[in-house]
Amino acid sequence: MELTWEVVFCLAIAILTHILIFIFVMGKRPKSIVGRHVVITGGSKGIGLCLAVECAMKGANVTVIARDEKMLSGAVALMEVIRQRPEQKFQYRSLDIAGDYEQVADVLGELEESAGNIYALINCAGLAICGLFEEVAVADVHKLMNINFFGSYNCTRYVLPKMKKAREGIIVLTSSQAALFGIYGYGPYSASKYALRAMAETIAMESRVHGVSVTLALPCDTNTPGFEQEEKSKPRETKIISGGGGLIEPEVMAKVILKDALQGNFISTVGAESWLLTMLGGALMPWDGFFTNLMHALVIGPVRLFGYGLHKYFNSIIRKCARENDTTKAAATDEGDVKVGGQ
Repeated sequence: MELTWEVVFCLAIAILTHILIFIFVMGKRPKSIVGRHVVITGGSKGIGLCLAVECAMKGANVTVIARDEKMLSGAVALMEVIRQRPEQKFQYRSLDIAGDYEQVADVLGELEESAGNIYALINCAGLAICGLFEEVAVADVHKLMNINFFGSYNCTRYVLPKMKKAREGIIVLTSSQAALFGIYGYGPYSASKYALRAMAETIAMESRVHGVSVTLALPCDTNTPGFEQEEKSKPRETKIISGGGGLIEPEVMAKVILKDALQGNFISTVGAESWLLTMLGGALMPWDGFFTNLMHALVIGPVRLFGYGLHKYFNSIIRKCARENDTTKAAATDEGDVKVGGQ
């Protein structure tokens, strides 16, 4: 994409604004999780495992939930190595959180009996399956919604009324930058992450008055086993579009998510680019703080030009790939005709 002076100007404003907002956000006093029970779904690998490590380092009692018992056992063993307090409790449970709600509720209740009431729930279990909308198998679409949405829904549905009653608690819903706008090749996946975004906004509005804070994590591409699997199903156009932002290490993402959750920030992103996209794609999100919203009001107009240019750039990639595919098909057809003629 050609960098015009308008785009450069908008980027400069966005970066400056991000720095100022960062300063204001850093001034918020974080909550303590020392001795509190933190439950992390998807906690056996990737961002979830890194979050488990971060929580253990901060003195929390940590429960990790996933389906692979061997990896869960390894996660607990890792937390034991970095134990901060003799009385800390680390445990795991193999569970399909996307299954029957009553079963999920029963298991979470059992976990509370051994490690205390759940103070923080970090929903980190997720799955990405890419492909053209009409080419993704219907069964895979159901799988995406079950794991990405219903898994988080089931766990959140259990803890929310208990947190409201206690008038304290933290809920993290891990969505994606793909929840900000539809991207080529991400159709059903984006839809499942949009659902999490809507759920987070609704719960935040309903629960703030009861002392429960909600954080919507919007990770960009992160160097995890899940991302490696995602790459296998990505169309070429999707790889080009999403590849420009590079890869964030899961340790970095986990530190930022936990920091934002403990500070009570609704939105959690990493980097100026992600912040800019989040501002453009989530203008009605409950951004925290008067100064944050004031800065948005000052810059969102000019920065809208960046969004226009971004979509133009994406569409140019798609058109280019389509032309190359047509050329390849035509060449293959011509080659086939030559062989037939030769016979």
